[in-house]
Amino acid sequence: MRPLWLCRVCAAPWPCQPARLLLIFEYRRDRVGLSIHMAGQLFDATGDLATLNPNAVPPPAELFDRFLAWTRRGTGPGEG
Repeated sequence: MRPLWLCRVCAAPWPCQPARLLLIFEYRRDRVGLSIHMAGQLFDATGDLATLNPNAVPPPAELFDRFLAWTRRGTGPGEG
């Protein structure tokens, strides 16, 4: 949920685990597309979070892990 980037269902930081599973399913045939989509979400979230509270923006590495690191092949459910 923008601009806080929290899940509307569980209130965890988005993308939460259920959201990640849904995204992996939706992009199951286009992992590059998933990565590109999530890079855009990372960009938007960084701007939103910095605008809301410039002194409490999560570190870049934390945002990268939250939005992009999990999109690599081999990091989804059932992937080795």
